[in-house]
Amino acid sequence: MNKTILVTGTAGFIGYHLAEQLIAEGHRVIGVDIVCDYYPVAIKRARLARLGRHGDAFVPVEANLCDYETLSAFFAEHKPSHVCNLAAQAGVRYSIEKPFVYQKANLEGFLNILECCRHNDTERLVYASSSSVYGGNTKLPFSESDSVDSPVSLYAATKKANELMAHCYTHLYGLQTVGLRFFTVYGRWGRPDMALWIFTEKILRGRPIPVFNHGKMKRDFTYVADIIAGVCGSLFQDGLNPYEVFNLGNHRSELLMDMIGLIETAVGKEAELNLLPMQPGDVPASFADVELAGKKLGFKPTTPISKGIPEFCNWYMEHPELAAVAEQWRGA
Repeated sequence: MNKTILVTGTAGFIGYHLAEQLIAEGHRVIGVDIVCDYYPVAIKRARLARLGRHGDAFVPVEANLCDYETLSAFFAEHKPSHVCNLAAQAGVRYSIEKPFVYQKANLEGFLNILECCRHNDTERLVYASSSSVYGGNTKLPFSESDSVDSPVSLYAATKKANELMAHCYTHLYGLQTVGLRFFTVYGRWGRPDMALWIFTEKILRGRPIPVFNHGKMKRDFTYVADIIAGVCGSLFQDGLNPYEVFNLGNHRSELLMDMIGLIETAVGKEAELNLLPMQPGDVPASFADVELAGKKLGFKPTTPISKGIPEFCNWYMEHPELAAVAEQWRGA
């Protein structure tokens, strides 16, 4: 049965891909986004323009989640059966520089989503948490049963807070909530503040790339199409508990240097490395245990970085206009 689904963050990377998939499945998407300038607005507008080709199946709403009255009016007007909250202020390192931005977007904005869901009989709220909640956990792979009481960045703390807030609303009001701990999502139409875009840009231009912890970093790089399959499962899978939290990752911890090597091969140029110490708030490794998501959501990531990284590089080289916007913004 086709549904009306409210998705926040549809001008963003994951939100854009989710909206595309939901529309392809026959659903109507109410897409809410403030279209902030954390990175170039032109990239976000380009994503929205692609969604706009779907006509009445996509309803764009430019609004701030901290504006409760406006948000509440959209809920009352469109009556979404399901909500997926992907809007947030992203970035571990940026949270150290701009803490109050995270308080507004990630805490106040999420509270408004919870309140709107509570008062409008929303069947299920799915929301983005993050692998960063695992903080300095040294036990690998990270499992949902691990302690997440020691965040090492404010961004991570806001995501842990989201999980606690959701639990409270499930307990008090019976709102079904599903939190998703994403692990280093990458792919076409990605974010220009993330390492894959930055490295691709600088390698192509013959400029040194910043490699933290002297290259001794490992990440569970997860292709966006696999993530979207997991999000859709979280929205529609029967038999879930009233409160759930799942890891969504590739279940592979890859060396950062291997990712750099794949970029070099894809673009036909060798990287110049600027080896740097670990950044505050960062962690040396991430690795997702996805057994629970596999059992309950049917989640099974299928895209290795040997396929996904070249696909991103090809997309990047096919969109020089977006590459130029990002490069100008970065001041490279």
